[in-house]
Amino acid sequence: MSALADGLVYVLNPSHFPFLLIGVMGGIVVGALPGLTGSVGIILLLPFLFYLEPATSLIMLSGMFCGAIYGGSISAILISTPGTPSAAATVLDGYPLAQRGEAGKAIGVATIASTTGGVISTLCMIFISPQLAKFALKFGPEEYFALMVFGLTVIASVSGASLVKGLISGFFGLLIASIGIDELTGYARFSFNIPNLMTGFPMLPVLIGLFAISQIFIELGNVGKDLKRYNQKIRGVFPTWKEFKRLITVIIPSSFLGTFIGIIPGTGGTIASFMAYNEAKRLSKDSESFGKGNLAGVAAPEAANNGTTGGAMVPLLTLGIPGDVITAVMLGALLLIGVRPGPLLFKQNPQIINALFVGFMLAQFLILALGLASVRIFPRVLKVPISLLFPVIFTLCFLGSFTLNNSIYDMLVALLFGVIGYFMRKHGFAVAPMILGVILGPLAERELGKALIISHGNWVTLVRSPIALFFYGISILSVTYSLMRMRSSRKKAKAR
Repeated sequence: MSALADGLVYVLNPSHFPFLLIGVMGGIVVGALPGLTGSVGIILLLPFLFYLEPATSLIMLSGMFCGAIYGGSISAILISTPGTPSAAATVLDGYPLAQRGEAGKAIGVATIASTTGGVISTLCMIFISPQLAKFALKFGPEEYFALMVFGLTVIASVSGASLVKGLISGFFGLLIASIGIDELTGYARFSFNIPNLMTGFPMLPVLIGLFAISQIFIELGNVGKDLKRYNQKIRGVFPTWKEFKRLITVIIPSSFLGTFIGIIPGTGGTIASFMAYNEAKRLSKDSESFGKGNLAGVAAPEAANNGTTGGAMVPLLTLGIPGDVITAVMLGALLLIGVRPGPLLFKQNPQIINALFVGFMLAQFLILALGLASVRIFPRVLKVPISLLFPVIFTLCFLGSFTLNNSIYDMLVALLFGVIGYFMRKHGFAVAPMILGVILGPLAERELGKALIISHGNWVTLVRSPIALFFYGISILSVTYSLMRMRSSRKKAKAR
């Protein structure tokens, strides 16, 4: 507890707390604006994080992460357009409530449920992460290689509608990551004697291009189209005491469900929110009202998708394995600011971990305070003209790419990968698998090289460890589950 107290003192320091506040506020705005996901918000922060302490950078990123997940519910309720994919289930009952003139109460319930889900998931993160990190300290190169193989199987879960296209995207990411000088042999690969390619493509411009710039190109295609606007007046925000007592029996189980799902790599908020919604509907005595404006239909998915935030940080911090698209970007962000997730992070930098735990908890209460205080402002946020929004974001993307090395080359890399990302999205290729390939590929290659050097080239060493065999086993289960889920969704689509 004394360590957490030190973290609290650090986060509440006047030179650190404003960055958490900015992160949460920025996350809510980014999440509320359709087309700008949490991953884009995190990427836009990256150029500014190089000038901050690692712990301060981490709490700012956490604030952006949590705020964006919550912010997606605002546009879902007001204009039937989820700001983030995980808010898709919130539309089902949130928008009907807004049409009935109860948008204020729907946002109030979403805010309370989001905070509860976030608090429960943060407590689970605080108690589970150190124990998992102690276990992970037993890992050697063989175990880490098997773990990276498991991490790469997440590609199957984030491939979108087509597994084949997702695998192609992931393979392309691995190919991009192999460009440059090999750390173990010193040979230049795929550099074609171009000096800038000797070090490979810098990660920050690649991330900015694939996520932020490509998203801008996609959204520019919607210019001139009529966008939904919320024109009603926001009325009462808080549910009645009777409604609250009924909702809390939905919020708490949904929070734990979201936390559990978040811990499992390859799942994420979208799966958690729909599962929580289905369970709330199945157990409700008034299941017929779901889809027509039931407050429980807002509370359940919001508690679950915010519950995934703390859950998803458990494998990310202890094992370096991202659970979904946002945590994949978070992993890239942590590596860029010099924080390498893994069990040694808990042993060598406990002050960073303690600051993160406290910052994550405080972010939930900031969401509660800002969410309830800003209910009447949210419709105005959704009216920000695209003609103002996207030029500013485009400028920040190029500025962020340039400031890393003061290099025009990095700006061109960002633009190149923006174009690549745009055409990938237009033709149904998910971007997330490519990012996983870029980030996890070099880590897997490094650990494989270490294992083979230690064993004098004996490949059998990769399957001698029980822990490595365990990760190979769950890798197979992960891919099998993804294939079964895709087959099931195709059958449902044909049935319709």
